[in-house]
Amino acid sequence: MSHSIPALQKGDLIYITAPAKSIDISFVDFAKSYFENQGYKVLISQHCTGEFNYFSGTDDERTADFQYGIDHPEVKAIVCARGGYGCVRIVDRIQWAGILREPKWIIGFSDVTVFHQRMQRFGLPSIHGTMPLNFKENSQDSFATLEKAWANQAYSIYSTFTSSNKQGSSEGQLVGGNLSILYSLLGTDDQITYENSILFIEDLAEQIYHLDRMLFAFAKAGIFDKIKGLIVGGMTDMKDTAIPFGKTLQEVILEHFQYRNIPIIFDFPAGHIDDNRALVFGRNVTLTSNEDGGKVAFN
Repeated sequence: MSHSIPALQKGDLIYITAPAKSIDISFVDFAKSYFENQGYKVLISQHCTGEFNYFSGTDDERTADFQYGIDHPEVKAIVCARGGYGCVRIVDRIQWAGILREPKWIIGFSDVTVFHQRMQRFGLPSIHGTMPLNFKENSQDSFATLEKAWANQAYSIYSTFTSSNKQGSSEGQLVGGNLSILYSLLGTDDQITYENSILFIEDLAEQIYHLDRMLFAFAKAGIFDKIKGLIVGGMTDMKDTAIPFGKTLQEVILEHFQYRNIPIIFDFPAGHIDDNRALVFGRNVTLTSNEDGGKVAFN
């Protein structure tokens, strides 16, 4: 059962840091202005706009930046500037005791799924939501749901009906994130139990056969027998091989649930898309799939 995190309020301090790939300062400045206009205070990490090869800083620098946000007594939310790759390189270097003593929000998606899994292990919620890299293109609903999420409000997200959806309803703790990252953590000390959960997945620029391979790993690890519902978000820029794989991504996913009677919704507005609505992992949700479409209600 997840513990709660205090609601973020106007005037609270938001900390922006880049735990993975480097980011141009213009994106960070835009996000800082946005948050300040919304009435929050903003602090930028020391190496947030730095550059070290692919990364915003060395492993030590990125660890120190993240640690500063965890240990800073006034920081109430840590917003990751972008994903890319790099969170797994620092997750075990971080001293997490401070966030267990005084829980605070961690916000991000994509590579930040590494941190979401760690927070799940601690029994703490975290927010799969938009990041500064994407603020300029994001929909208003991306921001509106983010504010509802970190304010601990009840809210719902709807998705349009697709013929691939499997109808039904269920309740459970929302978990998941980027499928490739979840797959990379299978069998590690950051794999969660998935028991009685609603699983959300999204991905970017993957081959359809690789999607199939990842789903087989989840099936063979027994995870699909444990979950109570599946939410498929943006499957963005998915690729097919020169000789076609022969199945759509929807068909690939549904094949794994042919004999598993759980509700499934596709085209959910979250992931590597402009309309990237905020999801609170670790929070109980009700998933409904019917002829009107999909609905995820944060209770």
